[in-house]
Amino acid sequence: MIVTPQESAISTATKIETKNLEIFYGKFHAIKNANLAVGENSVMALIGPSGCGKSTFLRALNRMHDLTPGARVEGQVLLDGTNIYASGIDPVTVRHRIGMVFQRPNPFPKTIFENVVYGPKIHGLHNRKKLLEICERSLRGAALWDEVKDRLDRSALDLSGGQQQRLCIARCLAVDPEVILMDEPASALDPIATSKIEDLIDELKKLYTVVIVTHSMQQAARISDFTAFFLMGELIETAPTKSIFTTPRDKRTEDYITGRYG
Repeated sequence: MIVTPQESAISTATKIETKNLEIFYGKFHAIKNANLAVGENSVMALIGPSGCGKSTFLRALNRMHDLTPGARVEGQVLLDGTNIYASGIDPVTVRHRIGMVFQRPNPFPKTIFENVVYGPKIHGLHNRKKLLEICERSLRGAALWDEVKDRLDRSALDLSGGQQQRLCIARCLAVDPEVILMDEPASALDPIATSKIEDLIDELKKLYTVVIVTHSMQQAARISDFTAFFLMGELIETAPTKSIFTTPRDKRTEDYITGRYG
């Protein structure tokens, strides 16, 4: 059963949608016929046991599998109704509109400033004043400005793990994405840093659409508007998060949520 954003008061428009999505690694069928609609300015959490296909599905949403030898994607991923896998679509442009934050913080061995403005600079912007404006806006958007504004010329590697992850979010925001993909962004962080990331996600959805893979059902319940449950490469069930955790329609979802496996 697929619940589209139109069925909830949380969102009124679909931002990104998969239709009959199939993903293969060589002969291995990793994702099987996944249909999912994600509402604009909402948070969609992807849950399921390890190896169920959550991250594989997420990476298909901005054509990251183009970079994986042997990977093949079939079906459609629609961004504002346009299939990002259609011929003539530039994957770099896709990743400009659909940013990604990875499981472990991956700042470049550069200054905080150079990390944030890396995207705008490779897209040809070199005006120092405009870059400073983008840097401040992005760091504010990632709730990091007040902590680093006096040391923008310091190495990003000097930041704590939680700060590094928020810096990576700022780097993502600097190119003005419309969708932000997050692959377990807090799994390597301590509880305090995790709480800051969760608070940040709640703020980000005011301006962006967020899709997050999480291994923590408690985190999914706290931060998401919708939840999708994956099992063995299949999208089993999608619904508003409260419904998934209180009245799941599929017994496999109920078994996972109640800890019978996973």
